[in-house]
Amino acid sequence: MTYRRVLGGLGLALMALGGVLLLGQPEPWRIALWLAGAVVLHDALIAPLVLAVAALTAAAGLRLTGAPRAALIVAGSLTAIALPPLLRPGAPANPTVLPLDYPRDWLLAMAAIALVTGAYLGIRALLRRPGGGPPHFALPAWGCRVTTSAADAAPADGRGRPSRC
Repeated sequence: MTYRRVLGGLGLALMALGGVLLLGQPEPWRIALWLAGAVVLHDALIAPLVLAVAALTAAAGLRLTGAPRAALIVAGSLTAIALPPLLRPGAPANPTVLPLDYPRDWLLAMAAIALVTGAYLGIRALLRRPGGGPPHFALPAWGCRVTTSAADAAPADGRGRPSRC
């Protein structure tokens, strides 16, 4: 319980520091307005979109847990960060302001997220297939007997259940 109090105190100290830094700005109302806009954007757009995706995937019988959920969170966060350069119309007056091809780079990042997630899920499926993965991934626990046939795999606990090594 002590660590929770330490983390809570650290959070309060950082909030106080943020308040002091905010009040030290020449126009603190602009930053406060921007933060309020972020809250409104989250509550009015991002949260309903996440709930809609969850409802659609549940209706389709899909379960988004683990890696797919993490991939969607990373892709959504990256998209939210990349929106200003992605939505900027035309070329900027100063070509050094946005010197990169942001739409192409965003698409490459989305493809990388999809490829890494797909590779992870594929490798995990191979390792979990019936019969187990390669022999070096199926090592028994210490003190367990390795069996080679069904006749050798007699119940070890005397109640007709296999042993849980």
